[in-house]
Amino acid sequence: MLSRRNFIAMGGMAGLVACGQKLPDEPSRAALAQPAPNFPPLPDFYQAITDEKFPIPAIEEGSLSPEYWRQKVTNPWPDRTHGSIVIDPDAALLYFVETPDSATRYGVSVGAAGFDWNGTARLQFWRSWPRWNVPDTMVARRPELAPYSVANGGMDAGPENPLGARALYLFQNGKDTLYRVHGDASSRELGKPVSSGCIRMLNQDVIHLNDRAVHGADVTVLPSIKPSKLTQLY
Repeated sequence: MLSRRNFIAMGGMAGLVACGQKLPDEPSRAALAQPAPNFPPLPDFYQAITDEKFPIPAIEEGSLSPEYWRQKVTNPWPDRTHGSIVIDPDAALLYFVETPDSATRYGVSVGAAGFDWNGTARLQFWRSWPRWNVPDTMVARRPELAPYSVANGGMDAGPENPLGARALYLFQNGKDTLYRVHGDASSRELGKPVSSGCIRMLNQDVIHLNDRAVHGADVTVLPSIKPSKLTQLY
């Protein structure tokens, strides 16, 4: 059963309703002072995608560590069925189970909500270029988002939508958990905790995952053993 360690303390559903919200994450001075790493050239699948509803730019060379590239790996969970998804928030990695022997691994960025959940949910459905519907509880805290409220029809799909090219929706006992796996991550944030959201992926990767997703599959979020030092911005 999905646990909500800080969820109840935050009051009702207020903590996760902003799952798609992407706020600017300020780099630290120490990070800015670090020399740029010398990463190898990116795989071709991180090039621009031009046949989508909206164009997706190429991932910038030198911006993504190879450990967070999409890749086939040995399946750490051979007893799980094909299509199962396992998310390790501390390692900032998402695994899609292919066979008992192999899995596809993706780098992700994890928002505050992503550290607050663990357990198993059901992949209920997914959406291509989804709308972002800001609930009233969030509008009450951030009135500037009122144009994108549920009552006003939400935010149109597109490059400015914080859910990105795809969103996978997780349910438990027939109810929406408000936990999302979605696109629109920045390559420079992968592997790092960010201030908001659930699980964000590169648009290239979330499209790849979405195309392979299995309706009704288990999605397991492993418990975080790292204390969250992120400010709750919801």
